[in-house]
Amino acid sequence: TILSAIGELQTLKPDFISVTYGASGSDNCDSTLAIASAIQNDYAIESVAHLPCVNLTREVALQQLSRFQEAGIENILALRGDLPEQGGVSGDFQYASDLISLIKEHGDFNIIAACYPEGHLESPDIVSDIRSLKLKVDAGVDHLITQLFLNNDAFYRFRERTALAGIQVPLQAGVMPIINKKQIERIAAISRVSLPKKFTTMMERYENNPEAMRDAGIAYAVDQIVDLITQRVDGIHLYTMNNPYVARKIYEAVHRLMTV
Repeated sequence: TILSAIGELQTLKPDFISVTYGASGSDNCDSTLAIASAIQNDYAIESVAHLPCVNLTREVALQQLSRFQEAGIENILALRGDLPEQGGVSGDFQYASDLISLIKEHGDFNIIAACYPEGHLESPDIVSDIRSLKLKVDAGVDHLITQLFLNNDAFYRFRERTALAGIQVPLQAGVMPIINKKQIERIAAISRVSLPKKFTTMMERYENNPEAMRDAGIAYAVDQIVDLITQRVDGIHLYTMNNPYVARKIYEAVHRLMTV
């Protein structure tokens, strides 16, 4: 299923495709490596391999980096990762910044990090969150990708704060088309993503009509992206969730609007 999705996404000529590592502290680096390697070597698209460190020892992390290098994978999204449901950090890395420092010292990787326009769920406030982000960037990050957000004003405020903090690496906006109610309810439960009135009204109007909900979610994402592009965002990272139909509809709509 994933390879079929990649084949369809390839026709859209993405700058890169990222490969997740699993949620809630799971460990599936073999799958990440295999898929990222196929994207890079079989489909000739830049791949970004996620690497969470919540359960990694320093030795295992170095082994993973070596495997990525051997597969020709040059881009790594360095994360702390989700804490396991039972227990906390069990490896040698307390924070993503610790992993970033290690990657920077071993190999010539393009290092990407995550950031949170409305603050990480575990941060006491946005100022603390920006300080933590600055530590990651100073450790060796080349560019940033945000968690999804549904209110562009939250992104613009965040962009201003990062600039004031002296964070100068490119900042890509993460956009996820919400195509069903359960999807956003699950995300909202584990993050600080706020739901604007415009969005909740849309959900209430179409939640019992799956096709209309899908189309409305695509339209909402397109509206976000066009606004971000006009505000000179550094890039758009589209969370496709292996759904090439949704990705294509957004791609076509955005390109049509931006070339009028």
